[in-house]
Amino acid sequence: MKALLIQGGRLIDPEQNLDAVGSILVAGGKIILVGRGEIPPQGDYEILPAKGMVVCAGFIDIHCHLRQPGFDEKETIATGTRAAARGGFTTVCCMPNTNPPLDNTAAISSLRAKAKSEGIVRVLPIACLTRGRQGKDLTTMAGLASEGVVGFSDDGSPVLDIRLMRQALEWSSVFEMTIIDHCEDTALTAGGVINQGKVSQELGLPGMPATAEETMIERDIKLADETAGSLHIAHVSTAKGVELIRKAKKKHLNVTADVTPHHLTLTEEKVKDSGTMAKVNPPLRTTEDIDALILGLREGTIDCIATDHAPHTEADKPADFAKAAFGISGFETALGVLMGLVREDRLTLPFLIGKLTREPAKILGKRFGKLGGLNINAGADITIFDPDKEWTVDPKAFASKGKNTPWAGSKLKGKVMATIFDGKVVYKDESIVISAKKESGEKKKAAVQKESTW
Repeated sequence: MKALLIQGGRLIDPEQNLDAVGSILVAGGKIILVGRGEIPPQGDYEILPAKGMVVCAGFIDIHCHLRQPGFDEKETIATGTRAAARGGFTTVCCMPNTNPPLDNTAAISSLRAKAKSEGIVRVLPIACLTRGRQGKDLTTMAGLASEGVVGFSDDGSPVLDIRLMRQALEWSSVFEMTIIDHCEDTALTAGGVINQGKVSQELGLPGMPATAEETMIERDIKLADETAGSLHIAHVSTAKGVELIRKAKKKHLNVTADVTPHHLTLTEEKVKDSGTMAKVNPPLRTTEDIDALILGLREGTIDCIATDHAPHTEADKPADFAKAAFGISGFETALGVLMGLVREDRLTLPFLIGKLTREPAKILGKRFGKLGGLNINAGADITIFDPDKEWTVDPKAFASKGKNTPWAGSKLKGKVMATIFDGKVVYKDESIVISAKKESGEKKKAAVQKESTW
């Protein structure tokens, strides 16, 4: 693989307090040099021009659905990882609600093999917490941990049995693995399709109350406190949920949380014009909830952003709310949606990048300590995006099989232009031209003297 020079972009790495125009040289799958200017001191390389663009570590998504095995009509590892690359993600953690579920070592081994042969970015599996996701018996967590999973979850279904959840959290400290819970009291949400509130009353649709999420968050935090377990709360959506997590962190409990782009930017009002494309679980809430989520993100109560990429077929999203599946196909719109918060001065750009890179890497643990930064000699997982590029969301053009998005036809500003995984360009916008470059000795010498910070 020929060396690659990413030339003249705005390099941002919050972990290193780096925010400067410069270039990066990649060779042998690793970042070899990081410095100012355009020309490194030696070597032949290809040039990827990045002037006017942001260059940062590859995005990490700790919560997505790749649907294989069993739901290939919705998504596959091949199509899902291509969609991830288009969204700037170089590492994705896939949830186990497949068919059959990822509840045994053979299933995990098979998925890892398929990801290696068909995926174009890193795929890290999350295993089921209970056998068959039935909520009755814990999986063989020791064996699954040794097979390389990065966490345990019955995502899509909450763990209703408090005894099982307590046992799982006790084991989490033994295996140094996080228990990821979808917090929902299903007795309160039964039949619900959108947030319980003004819009559900206006449209005459059964609602899902905020308390259904909050009571389970409170229960899980209490159990984490009692057991010293490692708990991650997925897709937080309510103001009170944020407050409960804030209190847990003040007590220094081992509790982390994520929030999705759609919960940070869309309210329950979106179902009026987008219909079932805006049907998600947990549901879109209120402006007050969004304000609390953004504050929670800014202050560190919420650790990172995760897409909860949930692709579906057209048939899965009929107009009838009762019959439509929950979920949004989120990889390819994530950056454009989140850049709106930067332009509104609700988040800074370096801060946003940190929540998509280094912060999710920390949740993954010590094994992945080198992910999420632009560190010399680390693996070259890099995202390049144009923060000012305006584009119109066309679901038909998605790499994902899932075309289900509430942003169809919307104009977004901020677009991924190239994604590099393990030193290889796995996605580039059609406008990007990578050219060969071989400087003469004299020209290189002059360039080095001029740009002495390499």
